[in-house]
Amino acid sequence: MRILMMAVNDPAGTGIAFTRAVNRHTEHSCRLLTREIRYNFMFEKDLHLPWLDSAGLEEVSELLSKSDIFHFHMTADENTRFGPFVPAEHMQGKAVIHHHHGHPDFRSTPGKFREKYAERNRKNLLASTPDLLKLLPEAKWQPNLVPENDPLYSQTKGKPDLPVRLVHSPTRTELKDTDRYQGCVNELIREIPGKIESDIIRNTPHVECLQRKQRGHILFDHLQGYFGVSSLEGLAQGLCTIAGLDKWNREHIQKFAGVAELPWFISSPQALKNDLKTLIRDRDMREELGQYSRTFMVKYWPEEKVVQYLVDFYQNLK
Repeated sequence: MRILMMAVNDPAGTGIAFTRAVNRHTEHSCRLLTREIRYNFMFEKDLHLPWLDSAGLEEVSELLSKSDIFHFHMTADENTRFGPFVPAEHMQGKAVIHHHHGHPDFRSTPGKFREKYAERNRKNLLASTPDLLKLLPEAKWQPNLVPENDPLYSQTKGKPDLPVRLVHSPTRTELKDTDRYQGCVNELIREIPGKIESDIIRNTPHVECLQRKQRGHILFDHLQGYFGVSSLEGLAQGLCTIAGLDKWNREHIQKFAGVAELPWFISSPQALKNDLKTLIRDRDMREELGQYSRTFMVKYWPEEKVVQYLVDFYQNLK
C-alpha cells in the first residue's frame, strides 16, 4: 500500500512518527505532507511545502495521483489546500481516513465533523486517545507511538538523587493543568527547600525537549482524564509519570496493552500536591514506577506493535 498522510501541521509529531514507523517496520510506503510549523517544536519533516523545490512539488503531485490511501490528520480533509494542490482533485480510487487528535475545534463542535463524515459516507475514522471516542463514537482508537529504541527515548542511569527534577511540557497550558501543577510545585519548593528542581518546557525544539525530560525524575502530563504523547515519552524514558487517567481511559489502555497493571501514577486535582510530595520523598517508589514505565513501553506498547495496529486498520478499510 502507498499511504499519503496530510496535516496542516504535524500534531505532537505523531504524523512523522507513524510515517517513519510504517516505513521501518512494514512493507508499505508512507509519506507525510505538511504546510505549517507551530509552537517552534521542529519535529522531523518529510514533505514540508515551504521547504520544497520544483522537484519536491513534482513528487507531491505524483504521490497525490498514485497513493492508495489519503490519511488526513486533525481537521484537514480533501478540501484543505496544500500550496498549489487540493486533494479533492485526486480522490478517484483513494481510500480516505480522518484521524482526530483533539483539536479545539473538534472538541468544541464534534457534531459538525460527524455530520460531514455522514454526508460524505466516510467510515474510516480514527481517534488518538480514548476520550475522543465519546465525541466520535464511529471512530476506532489508534494509540500513538514513540520509537522506544531511539536513544532519546531511552532510560538514563546514574542521575543524582537530589534535587528531584520535575518536568512538564505543555503545548497549551490551559489544557494541561499547568497553573495548578505550578502552584503545587511552588508550595513544595517553599516547604522542602533545596530538594526540588522544576523544568517547565515550552516552545522548545523537540530534541531539546526530550533531552531535558531525560534528566528528570518525575514527569507531569495532565489531569484531564486521558494522556498525551508527553506521557508516552516519559514512560519510555523510564520516568515516574503522573496523569489523571479516568476509568474509561484506563480500561481502553488495559485492553490494548493486554495487561492490567498500568505504569502511570494516577492523581487528581485535589491530591496532586500530596502525591508530588510523596514521590519527591520516596526515591524507591519513584524508581520502581520508572522501571516499570520503561518495561511497559518495551513489552506492551512497542512501536512495532502500535504501527501494526494501524496497518491492520489500513488492510480492513471500508
